[in-house]
Amino acid sequence: MKKYLIVTLILIISFFTAGAQEFGGGIMAGLAASQVAGDRYSGFKKAGIFAGGFVNLQISPHSAFQMELEYFQKGARQNPTEKNNFTDTSHIFRANYVELPVLYQYIFSDRFKAEVGPSMGVLVGYYEETGGFVLSDKYGYNKPATLTFQINLGLYVMLSEKFAVNFRTNNSLLNIRSKNVTGDVWRIWTHGQFHDSLLLSLYYTFKKKK
Repeated sequence: MKKYLIVTLILIISFFTAGAQEFGGGIMAGLAASQVAGDRYSGFKKAGIFAGGFVNLQISPHSAFQMELEYFQKGARQNPTEKNNFTDTSHIFRANYVELPVLYQYIFSDRFKAEVGPSMGVLVGYYEETGGFVLSDKYGYNKPATLTFQINLGLYVMLSEKFAVNFRTNNSLLNIRSKNVTGDVWRIWTHGQFHDSLLLSLYYTFKKKK
């Protein structure tokens, strides 16, 4: 699985490097903090990697479209701590995706721009463990959905002509599992468990060829 992910990232970077010769484009990398809404745990405690490439096209002084291809680690984590009196059972859920967002960007100025748009994700790996017992290897395990759909909302702060910091939320529109543990989450069409992620990443834009 690790070899597959490395190859995927190489293909992502190669694809978008080629695309950047005609459009604007570049690469990005950062960290994600995630949780699963609808499980028995709460809080953005699962750290993960976010990395990939992008191409964009500015269509007016204040509008642009951007497409990305990225590797995205999501999931949930819970550790026994002093705050919960060490009574919570340890839990780790990792879900790894290759995700394709299509974003509309509004350019406020040379320094700031906002973005919004949907994304589709394909599951490439998963692992779940509770209290030291591996659940994802058990018969009848409720594996996460292979195909996911999300909505993204973000803000860019331009550090220079080539570098920008991006703050983004990434939230499932459709459930990743039909079973809901807490029974308190409703979203579009279905009831169940959903990925919620907060991202902080650095974007590097290649110099356009003239």
